[in-house]
Amino acid sequence: MTVASLLATSTVFGGMVLFSFGFAAFIFAYLEPRVAGSLIRSAFHWYYTFVLVGSAIAAFMLIFVDTFSAQLLLLTALFGILSQFILMPRINMARDTEGKEALFSRLHRTSVLINFAQLALLVWALIRFV
Repeated sequence: MTVASLLATSTVFGGMVLFSFGFAAFIFAYLEPRVAGSLIRSAFHWYYTFVLVGSAIAAFMLIFVDTFSAQLLLLTALFGILSQFILMPRINMARDTEGKEALFSRLHRTSVLINFAQLALLVWALIRFV
């Protein structure tokens, strides 16, 4: 179970890093901003689902290996729920509503901070494997 939980945790971490620093940067580098924004917006549902489900699976596996790391992954999944079902609808509403640029900026910044917090939690869990 140790190897499986390590693979599950590292898969979530790697997927988040690839999306955040690879895919998003690539899209914005090669597409006009309006098209890039639309594409990224539609990808977020899949991204948050991946993070949420992957973290929950890894948390379940880690219960048998390291309960503290399981809690870190559970927290990562809970942040995923917050981002997907509460924050993203508000971000989209603010983006679509004229005069809500400041709100959009604040909510977007919050989502970025949550994403970095999730990455930090995953790194913490991965370090515990060493």
